[in-house]
Amino acid sequence: MVQSISRFIIIILLIFPILLKAQNTRTLKGQIIDSENNSIAGAYIKIENTPLITNSDSLGRFSFKLPNKKEFTIQVSHVSYIDFAKSYTIKSREFKNIIIKLSLKKEQIGEVKIEANQNIRNKTTGISTKHLNQIPVSSSGAVEQLIKSLPGVSSNNELSSQYSVRGGNFDENLVYINEIEIYRPNLIRSGQQEGLSIINPDLVSSIQFSSGGFDAKYGDKMSSVLDVKYKTPNKFEASTEISMLGASAHLGNKSKNSKLSYIAGMRYKTNRYLLQSLDTKGEYEPNFTDFQALVNYRFNSSLSLHLWANLSENKYQFRPDNRNTSFGTISNALQLDIYFDGQEKDEYKTNTQAFTLKYHPNSNSLIRLIGSRYETSEEEKFDIMGQYYLSDLFVSQGGNQDESIENLGIGTFIDHARNRLEKDVYTIDIKGDHSINNLFIQWGIGAKSERVDDEINEWQYQDSAGYSMPVSTSDVLLAYSRNANNKIDNKHLKTFVQATQVLNTSKGELQITGGLRYHYWDYTEKGIFSPRASINYIPKWKNKVKFRLAAGSYQQIPSYREMLMIDGNISDRLNIQKSIHYVLGQEYYFKAWNRAFKFSSEIYYKDLTSVTPYDIENVRIRYYGDKKAKGYATGLDLRINGEFVPGTESWASLSLMKTEENIYGDKLSYIPRPSDQSFNFSMFFQDYLPNNPSYKMHLSLFYGGRLPVWSPKKGKNGGSFRIPNYRRIDLGFSKVLVDEDTQKQGLLKHFKSMWIGLEIFNVLDINNTVSYLWIKDISNNQYAIPNYLTGQKINLKLSAKF
Repeated sequence: MVQSISRFIIIILLIFPILLKAQNTRTLKGQIIDSENNSIAGAYIKIENTPLITNSDSLGRFSFKLPNKKEFTIQVSHVSYIDFAKSYTIKSREFKNIIIKLSLKKEQIGEVKIEANQNIRNKTTGISTKHLNQIPVSSSGAVEQLIKSLPGVSSNNELSSQYSVRGGNFDENLVYINEIEIYRPNLIRSGQQEGLSIINPDLVSSIQFSSGGFDAKYGDKMSSVLDVKYKTPNKFEASTEISMLGASAHLGNKSKNSKLSYIAGMRYKTNRYLLQSLDTKGEYEPNFTDFQALVNYRFNSSLSLHLWANLSENKYQFRPDNRNTSFGTISNALQLDIYFDGQEKDEYKTNTQAFTLKYHPNSNSLIRLIGSRYETSEEEKFDIMGQYYLSDLFVSQGGNQDESIENLGIGTFIDHARNRLEKDVYTIDIKGDHSINNLFIQWGIGAKSERVDDEINEWQYQDSAGYSMPVSTSDVLLAYSRNANNKIDNKHLKTFVQATQVLNTSKGELQITGGLRYHYWDYTEKGIFSPRASINYIPKWKNKVKFRLAAGSYQQIPSYREMLMIDGNISDRLNIQKSIHYVLGQEYYFKAWNRAFKFSSEIYYKDLTSVTPYDIENVRIRYYGDKKAKGYATGLDLRINGEFVPGTESWASLSLMKTEENIYGDKLSYIPRPSDQSFNFSMFFQDYLPNNPSYKMHLSLFYGGRLPVWSPKKGKNGGSFRIPNYRRIDLGFSKVLVDEDTQKQGLLKHFKSMWIGLEIFNVLDINNTVSYLWIKDISNNQYAIPNYLTGQKINLKLSAKF
C-alpha cells in the first residue's frame, strides 16, 4: 500500500510541472516550399537556443510546441538550398502558421537548368562529377566505378578498372580525355597488376557515356564510348586526400588577365593492404604513381592552345609464400595447399603528350587541331615454382577444424615469363563544328601511326606424382608455351562527317542525326565505311519524355592484341570485327514526393556479323587470331535515378542480356561468349542524418550473373560451366568537418572543406571468383581451383579542399 502511494506521488510530481508549462505553451506550425511553391521534404529545422529540432515531412510541413518565450528564431537548412533564419513573436497560448520559402544554391540552379534543358537532348548518359569523391572505391578508378553501376555495364573484378558493355570485351570500349583516345595496357594479366586508372577524378569536369548506338564522331570500336573532359579553372582550387590505399593532390589556378590557366594532379596508390586478403600469401609490393597536367592559354577571343601531359609508372613485385584454398560443397569439399618459391617483377611505364589548338572564326564555328603521342614500355618477368597438395576435405559440423582425409593429387608447376613490349602511337586530327540555325554539322579527318615491338617468352611446366604433364616416355613436355618476336609498323587514315537537324513542331522536338565514318588501314590495304544514324523525339507532354531510335555499323580495326594467335604469333588471317547496332529507348522525367526522378530503358540487338573468338582469364584477353565467328548480343537495360533521399542522387540499374557466337570450322553451333552474363544488378545509394546532414552514407551494390568458363583440356569444343554469381557491397561513411558555412579560425580558415571517411569493402566478406587455377593428376583428371578476389577490408581516408 505504501509503495502504491509513493508511486502515485512520484507520478504527480513528474506531471505537475508539465501541466503548468502547458498553460503557457505556444504552437507553431508551418511549411517549407521552394521558389515555385513546391514542398521541400527533409529540411532540417531548429529553434535557436533550444533543444527543439525536427524535419519537414513529405509535404514540407512541421510543427513545434514552443516554451514560455515571446520571441524566438527559427533556423532552416537543406543540402540543396540556401540556409534560412528569421525571428518571430508569438503571444501566450497563440497558434501560428508560417510559410518559409527557400532559394536554391547557385550550383543547384545550374544543375536544374541542365537537367531540364540539356540532358534530355543528349544522346549519351551524363554522370555528375560530384559523386566521384563519394562512391567507395577499393582499387579501380572512381570514374570507372561509377560507369560499372550503369545499365549494360558489367565487371566482376573490383581490382580492375576494366568493364564490358552489352556482351563486348574490354578492348571494345572507347575512352577519350579531352578528345584524346586512351589505350589499355597490353601485358596486364590480373587486376592487382593494373595500377592507377588514367582518369584522374580530381581533374574531371564532365563525363558522358554511351553503351551503344553512339554517333559517327566517335571512333571505331564495337561496344561503348566514355567521353571525359578535364577542368579549365576559373579561380584557385586545390585538394588533397590520404588513405590506407594511397594519396593524391591537385592544384589549379588562373592568371589575373584570364589568359593562362592550369590544373595538375599527382597520385600514388598501393593496394598491398587489399591484397593481404587474397588466398595466396606472400610479400606484395605494388607501387603506382601518376602525374597529369593541363595548361590552357588564350591568345585572344578566337584562338587558344591547350597542352596535356600524363606520366605514369606502375611497379608490381610479388614473392609468394603459400596458398590455402577450400572449395566445393559440403558433400564434396576439397582443399588445395601450395608452397611457393620464386618471385614476379613487373614494370609498366606510359606517357602521353597532347596539344589542342582551338580556333573560333565566328560564334557559330569551332575548328580544332589535335595532336598526341602515346608511349608505353612494359616488362613482365617471373619465375615461380609451386608444389601443391590437393586433398579431399572432411567438413566438421560441430565447429571443429576441418581435416584432410584423402590425398587426391600431388605435384609441381613452374611458371616462367620474360615478356617485353614497347609501343608508340602518334596521331594528328583536324575537327570542325558548325551551327547553322537548327542544323549542326561536325566533321573530322585524322591520321595515326602505330609501332609495336613485342618479345614473348613464357611457358609452364607441370608435374604430377613425379610425371611431367603431358605424359611422354621420351621427352619432357611443357603444359603451355608462347614464344614470338613481333614487330609491326602500320598507318591509319580516318575521317567522318555527321549532321544533326533539329525540327520544332507544335507537338514536340525532333532531332535527326546521320553520319558516316571511313577508316583505311595500310596493314591490310583495305578501307571500311561505317554509317550511323539516330532519331530523338521529345513530345510536348506535361512530364518530359524522350524517345530514341539508333542504328549503325561499328567496325573495329584489330589492335595488336587482337592480331595474335594463342601461340603469340601474328595471324595471317586478320579479321576486322563488325557489329550492327539496333537500339530503341526512352527516358521519362517525373516527380515523386515532390522530388525529381528519371526512368530510362533501352532494348537493343547487336548483330555480330564478324568477330574474333577469345578467352579471358582475370583481365587478360587471349584472342584466336586465326579463327572467325559470327554471333549476336541482345538485351534490355533499365535504370531509375533521382532524389530517393532529399538533396542527394541515387540510382539502381538492371540489365538482362544474352550473347552467343558460332565459330566457323568447329563442330558446335552457337555457344555462349565469354561475356555472356544473363543479368546484372547494381545500385548506388546516398543518405545522411536528417538532424545533421554532415554525417553521410554511401552504398554501392553489385550482383552479377554467372559467366561461362571453358576447360583448357577441352577448349571451346567441349562443354563449359559457369563462375558463381558476383556479389559485393561496399559501404562508406563520412563526416564533414569543415564546409563553406563553417566559421573558421586559425589554420582552418585556409580550408574550403574537409571531411573524414570510413569505407568497408566487401561488407559481407563474400569469396567472389575471378578465374580458375587448373590442376591435373596422373590420371589426367582436371580440377578447377577458384581464384578468389579480395575479402572484407576497412579503409580510412581524409580529404580536404582549399
